Amino acid sequence: MRAVLCKEYGPPETLVVEELPSPTPGKGQVVLSVKACGVNFPDVLIIQNKYQFKPPLPFSPGGEVAGVVKEIGEGVTHLKPGDRVIGSTGWGGFAEEVAVDAGRCIPIPGEMDFPTASAFVMTYGTSHHALKDRAQIKPGETLLVLGAAGGVGLAAVELGKAMGATVIAAASTQEKVDVCLAHGADKGLVYPSGVLTRDDQKRFGEQLKALFGDKGVDVIYDPVGDAYAEPALRSIAWEGRYLVVGFAAGEIPKIPLNLALLKGCQIVGVFWGAFTARNPQRNQENLKELMGLFNSGKIKPLVSATYPLERAGEALNAMANRQVKGKVVLTT
Repeated sequence: MRAVLCKEYGPPETLVVEELPSPTPGKGQVVLSVKACGVNFPDVLIIQNKYQFKPPLPFSPGGEVAGVVKEIGEGVTHLKPGDRVIGSTGWGGFAEEVAVDAGRCIPIPGEMDFPTASAFVMTYGTSHHALKDRAQIKPGETLLVLGAAGGVGLAAVELGKAMGATVIAAASTQEKVDVCLAHGADKGLVYPSGVLTRDDQKRFGEQLKALFGDKGVDVIYDPVGDAYAEPALRSIAWEGRYLVVGFAAGEIPKIPLNLALLKGCQIVGVFWGAFTARNPQRNQENLKELMGLFNSGKIKPLVSATYPLERAGEALNAMANRQVKGKVVLTT
């Protein structure tokens, strides 16, 4: 089988495609014939040794796949060869075949194709956990989504609307904002992009002030970080919840903690991967809820581009350069 390999830490250009032996399933595992694999920002980080999880070299990136069960291991009773499933792999998905724990596989609904399935679990799982479990967002509250046209951002836009919030989508271009408006956002905001100066930060803060006034915004969903974080936090409402999802803009921001005191707000970490390991039953319940929302037409991943395995580096560069709207997917 072919696999995209990270043999040394570095940028996407260092990845290679090689032939490897097919995997065999261990106890409690299945081997999937991969049809599609979602590309996510953690894939950009993991090949540079900048992510929380650090698999030994060489390894394939790719944390979520959609495919067909090829072989089952000892003790697996709820899956059989030929089943269509989504698998959460952590890494290893940029390949034609992958072994994955059977407990980390869920059936693909009949009307969901493989690219859509591979773009579903990580982004919607993260955003659902953030809004439901961490923010406990309520109908009628306001939600500001930064980086709103990206994978987790667009999922947060759709889920915020499904949960009854008024959603404001913030992104770096009007084209990206328009995508968010088409996916249910009530309002859009184009913020300064690139390396933000103090003047840019001030201008961003003024944009938020014009939108929210003295009342502020109830929930802020932030997968961007860097210089966007402080002006966003300054716009939060009394007893608001600031969701720390990631740092796609590069730097981990240093927040003046007096803001949390003055606003009476919460700064809340969102680590969906750890949540799935610590609370597998609740995660399964959340996934069932997400499938129900998909089946009812309230959410649907935007797959803006597909790439073959040989062009995995291009897909990762598009992700690293924040050029992706929704999700991009590798197909085998």
